[in-house]
Amino acid sequence: MADLFDKTTRTLGASVNLRQVRNNVITSNIANAETPGFQAKKVDFEEALARAVNLEALPQPDGMGPEHFPVSKGALSRVRADIYENPDVNVANDGNTVDLEKEMSSLAENSIMYKAAIQLINKKMAALKYAVTEGGR
Repeated sequence: MADLFDKTTRTLGASVNLRQVRNNVITSNIANAETPGFQAKKVDFEEALARAVNLEALPQPDGMGPEHFPVSKGALSRVRADIYENPDVNVANDGNTVDLEKEMSSLAENSIMYKAAIQLINKKMAALKYAVTEGGR
């Protein structure tokens, strides 16, 4: 059976999922801005997503199991975000490492990118709907 969604749509879907993870981490950082000793977290997924996009087109080698690095179709669905303590912060007197201004800026940027990906997916779905309903007239 042919795949209904192209690589672009699958990439956008993976990006939306990972941006939701980033949103959760950023909002957690913001919520804990006044918590003594709280260590701000950071999320990176762009490099892993780019690698998965490149690997998506490769054929699956024989003998590869699910525990191996994702190669071929399905690589995008197995991309995971890397969540770690943010090393690029200043520690306050109470041990808290949240920089509220940076977190708010990151939240705004992430929200814009999330909405852009959703809009692109909606346009792809509208084109698919048009092809199914109006294309045969």
